[in-house]
Amino acid sequence: MPDSIFGRVGEHSQSWRLFAGAAKSQFHSNKDDGTDREIDEQAPIFLEHGMAHGARQVRHEQKIDRVASENSGERVEEIGERVSGGVATHLSNSLLLTSPKMLEPSTPVQYVKGIGPRLAELLGAKGIKTVDDLLHYLPFRYEDRLNPRPVAELRAGEMATVIAEVRNSGLFRTRRMPIFQLTVGQGRNRLKCLWFNATYLQGRFQPGQMLALYGKIEEDRDGQLQVVQPQFEILGDVNEEGGADEAEKKAAASLEVGRIVPIYESAGQGKLTPRWFRRIIRWALDNLNPNLPDPVPAAVRNHLSLVSPREALWKVHWPEAGESFADLQSSRTAAHIRLIFEELFFIELGIELKRHEQKAQTGIAFKINDGVRQAIKKILPFHPTTAQKRVLKEIATDMQTPYPMRRLLQGDVGSGKTIVAFEAAIIAIENGRQVAFMAPTEILAQQHYFSARQILEKAGYRLVLLTGSMEQDRKRQARRHIAQGNAQLVIGTHALIQDRVEFENLGLVIVDEQHRFGVMQRLKLMRKEGSELRSGWTGESPVPTLVPTPVSTPASRGEPDVLVMTATPIPRTLALTLYGDLDVSVLDELPPGRTPVITRAVPDERAGEVWEFVRREIASGHQAYVVYPVIEENEERELKAAGQMHRQLREKIFPSLHVGLLHGRLDPEQKERIMREFQRGEIEILVATTVIEVGVDVSNATVMVIEHADRFGLAQLHQLRGRIGRGAAKSYCVLMHGSKVSEEGERRLDAMVRNNDGFKIAELDLELRGPGDFFGTKQAGIPSFRVANLIRDRELLEAARREAAFVVAGPNNELPQPEIDRALKAMRARWAMSYGLAEVG
Repeated sequence: MPDSIFGRVGEHSQSWRLFAGAAKSQFHSNKDDGTDREIDEQAPIFLEHGMAHGARQVRHEQKIDRVASENSGERVEEIGERVSGGVATHLSNSLLLTSPKMLEPSTPVQYVKGIGPRLAELLGAKGIKTVDDLLHYLPFRYEDRLNPRPVAELRAGEMATVIAEVRNSGLFRTRRMPIFQLTVGQGRNRLKCLWFNATYLQGRFQPGQMLALYGKIEEDRDGQLQVVQPQFEILGDVNEEGGADEAEKKAAASLEVGRIVPIYESAGQGKLTPRWFRRIIRWALDNLNPNLPDPVPAAVRNHLSLVSPREALWKVHWPEAGESFADLQSSRTAAHIRLIFEELFFIELGIELKRHEQKAQTGIAFKINDGVRQAIKKILPFHPTTAQKRVLKEIATDMQTPYPMRRLLQGDVGSGKTIVAFEAAIIAIENGRQVAFMAPTEILAQQHYFSARQILEKAGYRLVLLTGSMEQDRKRQARRHIAQGNAQLVIGTHALIQDRVEFENLGLVIVDEQHRFGVMQRLKLMRKEGSELRSGWTGESPVPTLVPTPVSTPASRGEPDVLVMTATPIPRTLALTLYGDLDVSVLDELPPGRTPVITRAVPDERAGEVWEFVRREIASGHQAYVVYPVIEENEERELKAAGQMHRQLREKIFPSLHVGLLHGRLDPEQKERIMREFQRGEIEILVATTVIEVGVDVSNATVMVIEHADRFGLAQLHQLRGRIGRGAAKSYCVLMHGSKVSEEGERRLDAMVRNNDGFKIAELDLELRGPGDFFGTKQAGIPSFRVANLIRDRELLEAARREAAFVVAGPNNELPQPEIDRALKAMRARWAMSYGLAEVG
């Protein structure tokens, strides 16, 4: 690298390679205060000198290893002196001793040299339990320390890596917080670095040290360049023992400079630094068994030109100098693509296998004749939309097949999913079967029950409601009707899956708002006519080896059909993973007469205008909701509470109006009474928590005011807004917020104002929150990805599904059976815990 990269170099400065080499390099980030000294002060690894010579040396180093793991606060040199009687032993010959035994992917990570039981616990918290987990702990970014940027060429707004010399540093205090300032330089060019609340950096830097810095370049008020909260690594200085020649030799052997350097997330509250991960992962790769079979079939590898797994692991952690830096940062190198595809492929292979096995099960072939068609037409309260007709045809076609239906029905709020579900129920009932309709909350179950009575009871169908809070006498009576087959449609909550509930002839299971149920809850409802599971699963372990499937008795009855519904539209990437084993129907059309809801975000200081608008709407004969995130004031001190605001609205703001209060702590009779009063128009303003998020249907309600709207998730806001706009009158949603709104909160509010389409909102919500928190519940069954990202890797996910279908359809000339068997074996081994995905979702 030419000296001109630094401009004119002062008499104490030399080329970057000279300064970069250091016997002891440390990595620090603004979160690494108080890092474990045993870990942080490790000397660099020189792999060619890693082998111990002689049994005595091995025993001595093992003793140091043991003592080091028991005394995490001491320097390794101090430990070595205590063990050997004053002779310090180099760490590369102790904690990171090269073992002649090759590592296997399944080797517990604690047996990797330099880790041990104590550090293995810290790694376990990150999900790193085996060597395979460790090697799939990928860098979250890379720094180009092969071609660092000259300070003179930096421009505001860019992300850059800079290697420069420490000039001075200090802490200055402001009224708001202490700020640590560091100035680094390259010749006459200087760069200011700032860290907020970083008192822990005092004493960390010495003039003459060389640093690798990474961050966003900005301009201060005077137009000077600065970088705020940069990540940094101390590379050393030329004044240390050995001089310039020794420093340059160490730089050449270093993993820290002169190359593209991987940056890992710290672990153990900063104790396991990126530098520590670099050394441990490098050692693990060097000692990994080179003869591991490739679990991805050769035909699949050829279709996508995939590199070998060993090459992928090496190059993803230690990219070659010519690798595209943009591809590295976007995880689009050949190495990244191989690892991402492999992870997605084995998920899709399991899902495709489930689909294949479901087709082989014995189901119920429902008959659909003129009598069934007339029965469906008889219950329809309105002319169905084109989308509803299309979806009903898809469901009816499934129900006529001799294998069980597994179908997901999704649609936006107010799209008419419930009436389609009732139509499917009629098909089953007219064929002499019972239907179970499970809802996640009592309010929603009661709402479905009331709707079903209005639509179905007058046609002569027998309905039963079963919820957990019902009196014991009513529960016993309901269970008796269910067991005897008198109840044709059973609507309830999780009470339906209690052991004492048995169906006489269950033919169809409908699960509403399915993402609120755990995997095993849905399976338990399906097993109401039998309790065994195929695939040899006893129910004792958390997940079956293959796929749990309900068993009916007698066999001639067949498996019940399953229809799961969600008013939270599922982005395609999640549908391919979380619901990949289901056929999907989409209601993408609202019933006629519905008008889009007008949404506005309004600051709290304009509350007076909002309440006046609500008063005008009530005077026009309409009704309103006012939603709060909590019930009582002490739940979150800074939030307005529904109970408190109900009193204020009723007594001070709307004293002449009827203001009701609805929340989850009310008993069922109170909830039912309040909802009936609101439906009849006796309550004009309903103050509520998110208990009204789903299922509440009052077409006369035209206004919804949501307080602290920036505290709600995007999908939840859309669900709440779906309670209005159910009639022909124009409806309004007002999103109230305080003066301080986070950047993400502002994005959510803006998305709500701009969009009424639930599918677009679902995609935005997925981007904002990520797949792991999309439903806000770990019971959703989303697998935990190590290297894949559903938002970024959509195309690879599609390819993985296509190739999984190709494998399950084999063998063929291109794909021999032994390769299929090896792929299925790898799938079961890798994703046994991930088959907590649902049988039906």
